[in-house]
Amino acid sequence: MEAFLNTAAVVALGEMGDKTQVLALLLAVRYQRTLPILLGILIATLLTMSVTALVGTTFSSLIPDSILRWLLVVMFLGIAIWTLIPEDDDDEEEDLPLKSSVSLIFTAFLTFLFAELGDKSQIATLIMAAKYGDFTSVMAGSTVGEMLAITPAVLLGKTTAQWMPVAWIRIAAAAIFAAMGVWILIFGLE
Repeated sequence: MEAFLNTAAVVALGEMGDKTQVLALLLAVRYQRTLPILLGILIATLLTMSVTALVGTTFSSLIPDSILRWLLVVMFLGIAIWTLIPEDDDDEEEDLPLKSSVSLIFTAFLTFLFAELGDKSQIATLIMAAKYGDFTSVMAGSTVGEMLAITPAVLLGKTTAQWMPVAWIRIAAAAIFAAMGVWILIFGLE
């Protein structure tokens, strides 16, 4: 349960103000159809987080704990710094034709799949899977965390951007990643 909850929290906080959250917001603004967008994003998230959690759990079983500890410390601190760097997103509006539900699911899936590759949430999932060595809990936690961050953006559309002070959320997420790195540095992997 600890692996699930910690992974969900880390991924959800890491996604706040991230490019994938902005992408979900833009999809919702442009197409005004929440269910197909959420379904496409959920399918992409399940795929990317499953592969990432599998790699992370495999990675943890191949590397000795002493080396894994230092790798995790460096990765957590690195992702904390990365989280502080604002992302430039192109948010220009354009009139797009109405898409069918299947087409919109596919559009959301592909767009999100490619946007998520190498993203902070994927790296966080890899780190958590390496730390806990629990594929199922980490994969489920990262998927829930991702959807907790993405769903409000899709549901609230343009108004979400007005309610979220992205800079403060980015700082809070960076602080949590840094704290986890320091925790592992001081207390080890347990």
